[in-house]
Amino acid sequence: MIPAGTRPTVMVDDAVSSPSNAPVAIEPGSFDHSAHFYPRVPKTPIHPLVDRFLHLGNQRIADLYLDTHPSVDPQTVRTALAAENRYFRWAGCDLIATTRESGKRQILVIETNSCPSGQKSMPFSCDGHNQTGYQLLLERAFLPILEKQRLPEGGLAVLYDKNPMEASGYASAMAGLTGETVWLTPCLDGDPDPATRFRDDLVLEIRSPDRGWRPIRAAWRYVTQRPWNRIPLLTDTAIVNPVLSCLAGGRNKMLAAKAYEQFNSNQGKAGLAIRTPETICEVTKNEVPHWVERMGGFAVVKVPYRDAGQGIFTIASAEDLTAFLRSDLRYDRFIVQEMIGHGGRCSKTAIGRRAHGGTVPNRDGEIFAFDLRFMIGNGPRGFSPMALFGRRARVPLSEHLGDGGSSWDMLGTNLSIRPGPNTWETDTERLLLADTHDFDRLGLGLDDLIEAYVLTVAATSAIESMTVRLVTGDGKVRRRLFRSLNPDQALENEIL
Repeated sequence: MIPAGTRPTVMVDDAVSSPSNAPVAIEPGSFDHSAHFYPRVPKTPIHPLVDRFLHLGNQRIADLYLDTHPSVDPQTVRTALAAENRYFRWAGCDLIATTRESGKRQILVIETNSCPSGQKSMPFSCDGHNQTGYQLLLERAFLPILEKQRLPEGGLAVLYDKNPMEASGYASAMAGLTGETVWLTPCLDGDPDPATRFRDDLVLEIRSPDRGWRPIRAAWRYVTQRPWNRIPLLTDTAIVNPVLSCLAGGRNKMLAAKAYEQFNSNQGKAGLAIRTPETICEVTKNEVPHWVERMGGFAVVKVPYRDAGQGIFTIASAEDLTAFLRSDLRYDRFIVQEMIGHGGRCSKTAIGRRAHGGTVPNRDGEIFAFDLRFMIGNGPRGFSPMALFGRRARVPLSEHLGDGGSSWDMLGTNLSIRPGPNTWETDTERLLLADTHDFDRLGLGLDDLIEAYVLTVAATSAIESMTVRLVTGDGKVRRRLFRSLNPDQALENEIL
């Protein structure tokens, strides 16, 4: 356990700071396992249960899911797993295992992420695939676009604003798969000398080392911090994922909640549903105390458009609420969710209280809150599981906080640390790999992995449907509809 207030073990994840922020040419044959995985990943074998799950295939996964969900329409599940998305082809859900007061165990979707991390934390499959998930994901989600879609003339690129370990892994894998040079290109928020620009015809250009501009026909995007303020929502250059998918729910918790609600309404008779914490949308700062009180004094308040653990406030005391109300936040609207923690520190909702399932007790009998990141890819073959890992909180679950502790220490699982603008570190001490050393600590079985996968597919499909809804028949963004669904002028002012 890491005592509250001490600095965790971190890995610097900051290669976005070269003097010129110039794109780097990545050539075929450059993939290097040591550069694109955490050091301990290649040293530990994948857990046999996880490896078995990854090789089941959607047909068998559907069969096993339906065995434990007999009320769900079989064709609905099979159709969902086999669907090809037009826009949202790479996603990851953060999920938690919970226990209701009745004792019923449930897995809930906390949020969905567009362009998620995960490859650098995924142990190698036993099938010996040389480039593991990097290559597989590009093969299934990216290469079909190069083959099918009419694209402008130009090269290939990977855009990124953090996580250069994975961004460079995708660039190296892409170069190997296509036999072309791939431009690994910083795309930083607030960069005074940006390495990217868009022509009037919405074709991406990147600045080459000689300061000239090169057109790009297709790009893989690992740009996660407010990408809508420097990348158009839809572009003529094929970008996976387009930024509109972020605003439709991939990086926008407000619209994600509405997308999930619409999905559940549409699938009501079929029985397939996205389970989430109780969520209240479009809450102004002045309204937050009312909703915290309605939830029994325990709640989680989120800035809808932040990620990497930024802009999340766990409210478990009057001091927590005061700290939130005094925070200087750029946006006008927030979401309030039920807090799921120790049995004595949970929100009161219409269906009762839900407690965190937690990890398997350690030698000291301590149980930690954790979440499961589940990454999937999508293409002509439908959905595929790509990577998964766990993240635990800093201090164990308890009815009482220790001296100097905070509710975030007990419930916050995100590993990202932001010491400065465009600079990131990762608290790897709390990372739980899907290997033979860590995975058993999560207490998850095959049915749990199948449940998590189907929920991730459903959440991704819901956001894909929202994205489609926001596009006109001639490929334009329905800005008026977006404003009606997400009335936040501060966000509107950011959108390019």
